[in-house]
Amino acid sequence: MAAEIQPRPQARKPCLLSKIEAFQEVVTAAAIIPKEDGVISVSEDRTIRVWLKRDSGQYWPSVYHTMPSSCSCMSFNPETRRLSVGMDTGSICEFILSEDYNKMTPGLTYQAHQGRVAVVLFVLEMEWLLSTGQDRNFTWHCSESGQQLGTYRTAAWVSGLQFDVETRHAFVGDQSGQVTILKLEQDSCSLVTTFKGHTGNVTALCWDPAQRVLFSGSSDHSIIMWDIGGRKGTAIELQGHNDKVQGLCYASHTRQLISCSSDGSIVIWNMDVTRQETPEWLDSDSCQKCEQPFFWNFKQMWDSKKIGLRQHHCRKCGQAVCGKCSSKRSTIPLMGFEFEVRVCDSCHESITDEDRAPTATFHDSKHNIVYMHYEPTTGNLLTSGTDKVVKIWDMTPVVS
Repeated sequence: MAAEIQPRPQARKPCLLSKIEAFQEVVTAAAIIPKEDGVISVSEDRTIRVWLKRDSGQYWPSVYHTMPSSCSCMSFNPETRRLSVGMDTGSICEFILSEDYNKMTPGLTYQAHQGRVAVVLFVLEMEWLLSTGQDRNFTWHCSESGQQLGTYRTAAWVSGLQFDVETRHAFVGDQSGQVTILKLEQDSCSLVTTFKGHTGNVTALCWDPAQRVLFSGSSDHSIIMWDIGGRKGTAIELQGHNDKVQGLCYASHTRQLISCSSDGSIVIWNMDVTRQETPEWLDSDSCQKCEQPFFWNFKQMWDSKKIGLRQHHCRKCGQAVCGKCSSKRSTIPLMGFEFEVRVCDSCHESITDEDRAPTATFHDSKHNIVYMHYEPTTGNLLTSGTDKVVKIWDMTPVVS
């Protein structure tokens, strides 16, 4: 008689459903097709492919189309089945997919940029096609006529783009670390504001129209939540990655943010908590705890006959402190610090175990991620890696 095996309780984590491995080069962008067991991918190998899941459980291409140059980005609108593909040459090519996703019909071609297209975004409500390129131009076209409606010259190459239909605001993140908000009209645009909180390139943007919050990810490993709707300039930092942030998706039904980085980590952030802004770092010529001089404060060093010390900052209160007065480390999740950071001794004593309770979970995709797409209707996440593999994950164990 066989003994019944009692399965061990498993920690909640994403479940790998499928792998697609038939690519010659890296997949630069891909999307899960809602209401279908399917994926659309574009790649540096110049191919556009539509993958449908067969009865065997494997994904096979129902459409395989070769483009004249490398595909750099894409935007897919499920309602119209319109696929917009940005090219290495600066042009954008559109296709309409058949209802059964077995055929792809060419549409308009836009001569949008002088360099590689970085981001393309189709806005059905406006019948606009927005795009950015390495030529540092942000453009928008009429998707019906193909006519260019307007262009805006950015200070640096734009690598993140989002759009709010209600206000007609375009959010543009660039390689200088700046985010620009533009108000778009039919044939003109105006600068609303700019803000900068990253020390590295803006690599990803995500807009939540319900909460009116913008998330930006950066090569500096950080994520910033900008409260646009609150009009108070609130910016919340999230520090949970050890490498460049490559993708951001917001699950509005559960108020969770999904982020991924180039080292393969996937982080699920609980945004249904009251988070706190990180303090401004204070300036001082001496430690604000023990009053020992810092090494540039020659006068106090001479007067007190003391050696100058190196300056540090407490991440909780922002005070300028010496190493001796900030020897402790702690997580501060509600301030976005999921990893241990430097805090002064008095702040360390004030942080309770409840304050240290994590507000994020961490998962390893086991490949270096270059692109991510989340489909809320199925709860599935797609990741594309430098290993030329696309992985599809069931996120319902952790996004719920």
